[in-house]
Parts: sequence; C-alpha cells; structure tokens
Amino acid sequence: MAEHVIKLPDVGEGVAEAELVEWHVKVGDLVREDTLLAAVMTDKATVEIPSPVHGEITWLGAEIGDVVAVGSPLIRLKVEGEAEAQTETPHTPTPAPSPQGGGEPVAAPAETAQAETAPVKAPQVKTAPQTTGTPPSPSPSWGGARGGGTPTAAPRAEGEKPLASPAVRLRATEAGIDLRQVPGTGPAGRITHEDIDAFLARGPQTPTGAPGLARNTTVEDIKVVGLRRRIAEKMAVAKSRIPHITYVEEIDVTALEDLRAALNRQKRADQPKLTLLPFLMRAMVKAIAHQPNVNAIFDDEAGVVHQYGGVHIGIATQTPGGLMVPVVRHAEARDIWDSAAELARLSDAARTGTATREELSGSTITITSLGAMGGVVTTPVINHPEVAIVGVNKIMVRPVWDGTQFIPRKMMNLSSSFDHRVVDGWDAAVFIQRIKTLLETPALIFIEG
Repeated sequence: MAEHVIKLPDVGEGVAEAELVEWHVKVGDLVREDTLLAAVMTDKATVEIPSPVHGEITWLGAEIGDVVAVGSPLIRLKVEGEAEAQTETPHTPTPAPSPQGGGEPVAAPAETAQAETAPVKAPQVKTAPQTTGTPPSPSPSWGGARGGGTPTAAPRAEGEKPLASPAVRLRATEAGIDLRQVPGTGPAGRITHEDIDAFLARGPQTPTGAPGLARNTTVEDIKVVGLRRRIAEKMAVAKSRIPHITYVEEIDVTALEDLRAALNRQKRADQPKLTLLPFLMRAMVKAIAHQPNVNAIFDDEAGVVHQYGGVHIGIATQTPGGLMVPVVRHAEARDIWDSAAELARLSDAARTGTATREELSGSTITITSLGAMGGVVTTPVINHPEVAIVGVNKIMVRPVWDGTQFIPRKMMNLSSSFDHRVVDGWDAAVFIQRIKTLLETPALIFIEG
C-alpha cells in the first residue's frame, strides 16, 4: 500500500490561503476517484476538492473554520501500489467571488516522503458563497466497512454520534431514518448499507414507555464558518466603528402603487416587472444630487470621506447561504426600466451563486428590504464603510385623516441609518424627506433637473 497526499490547491490571483468550510469525508472512509472530499472558501470562491484516486482516508489536516495555506497537506489516503508516498496539488480554475474573510493560516505538518507527480485533478468551483451538495453515493464495496461484526445496540446514548459513511448518511436522510436508532455491524459499530436494509425490513419500531412529552436537553455546537463568519465579522466592524443614527418616516405610497400597477399592465414583453425598488432607486438618485455627502465611503483610519459622483446602489439580498449585496452601478444613468432589469439580474445572480466579484463590491449607498416581511420599523446596519443605508418596510393599508374623514391609504415606513460622524441628524432627515416627497408624488421622479 502507498500513501497519497492531497495538498490545498493554488486558487490563483495571489490568494495564499483558504478557509476550510466543509468536510465531506472522515478518517476511515473509503472513497472513489472524483468523490468530493472537502470545500474551502477564499475571498473569491468556494472550491470543492475531489479525490484524484481510489483509497481510504487516513488523515485530515484541518478542522472546519481553520484557515489553511495554499500548498499545505490537506488529506492523506491509503491507496493501492508500492509503499511510497505520492503527493498531489490540484490545479484550480479562476474562481468566482464571495464575500471577504480572514484568519490565520494553519501550520502544515511535514510531508512524509518526496512527491511523485500524479495526474492532475481540477477541484470543482462553486460560485455560490455557500457550500452545497453531498458526495455521490459510492457502490456498496466503497460505502464503508462491511458486515461481520457484532451489532452495536440502538438507540444510542444521548449525544453519541453514529458512525457511517457519507453515502450511508445520505441514504438515511433520504429515507427519513434516524441513524441513532440503527444498529451497526461494521467495525467500531459503523453503520453499513446492509444495516440500513435490515432496519427498513423490520419496519418502524415503537419504543416502549415513550412519554408523550419529554425534556430535550441536547445542545448543538455550531461553528461559525464560511459566509456566515464573514457576515458576522463585517457586522461586528460596522456596529463597533460606526455610531449609527436611525431615522424613520412614514410614506403614503398609494399613488406610487397605482402608477406601478399601470406601468406593469402596459409594459412590453421584454421589459421586467416593476417593483417598488426601482422607483426608490430613482428617488434616491435625485435626493443625492442635493445631498452628495450621503453617497460616500468613510475611510476612518485615514480620516478621509470619499464622496462619489456616481451612485452605486447596493441591494441587500438574502441568499440560501446568507446575506449578500450585489451592486447596481451608475444608477444615476439608468431609467426605471433599466434599473428594474439590472436589479432583477443581479439579485438572481446572487441567489444562484453566479455573481462576479465586481458585481458584489463597490457600492456607495445601500438599500435593504425584507419585502412583505419588512415589519413596521427596522434598525438597519450600515454596510461598512458606507455612511448611509435606506431600509424599506412593508406596505400596509391604514386609515389616514384627510381633514374631513378617515380614508384607506397604502402606507410604508422607511427606516434608514446614517453614520453620525459624517451625516448630522438634520441632514439625514432632509434626505429622507426629499425621498418622501418624490415617492408620494411619483410624477416628480420622471422630471429631469
């Protein structure tokens, strides 16, 4: 038998390290060529690393959340062949972006032998910031250790994790089986495919004396890694370094909603459906023309405010992996329909993981909206190092006094936060009041000058 060492691949563009965000295997697992082994995240991409060979995992070189230097040994496998270590460092295609992260590189253990060049396997790159997917199910001879052992009693003690290969775990998940209830016949009680077959053949077992209500004393420790850690770091910086002031104003969007509905009824087939956000973007552009100080980046370390002429609006977007902010560039040069089309394109790219690094950076002011779940009031966190963020709350029909009677109107709050070091409370109020006037009299949005 020989040992095969897989190093963390060179992900290109000067990236020297990556964060390990997911293991698809564990020590003792048998894997086939192309089985996914791990996923790592840089500030540009999530890269999935496949196995270049058949073999048995004998060593894993990092824990989830560790930052590993490029070229460091990551995985060791026992493979068929002469007893001489082989080392492989897969090449990587140019990755796509994900939010920036950081950390210290993990010290790499010394290699056990001089490497022989093996055929290169390219790791799989996912442009989505989250890591998804499960290793393909191996055939029975590679799914883990096989029968012959004494079954491990089930159910297991509270907190005891059952041993099983990724393929067995996937099968159990798809079948709705709690592996803690399955006796294992493999070495050390490992659960095999045959154990799953036997469990299914027995049918559901009703535990005797099970109480109708029982205390749940389990505690699950979830390490903050990958995109979630990058979001946490950025939010911590924003709240610790920026003195927020939040200003909330009520807006009557009845006329705006009537106009939006009319435009959507008359739109061409090649035009996108209009939401409220393109109108808000145009209103912000017109308001920023009077108050350019809110369209800025504050370099607080240098003590310099970079005030931009171009309005690059970040759109806070919820994706399966977490919050991302694609950027509609030069909103000042886009009309309502162009703004809507670009907004739809970028939001879809962020959610599907196809957004480029340029599309996820460079914003000068941000919009955040929870849509129908927007609540009555929010206190949005500024997208550091910007100085302002405009938050959209949900539209609700409320009675409004018109001087003689109460009439139903479509009302919406804007909850907006500002960096109080750069934007005074008065300026924040004037900015939102300008937006309010434009949204309540939407014809003004289309008047130039």
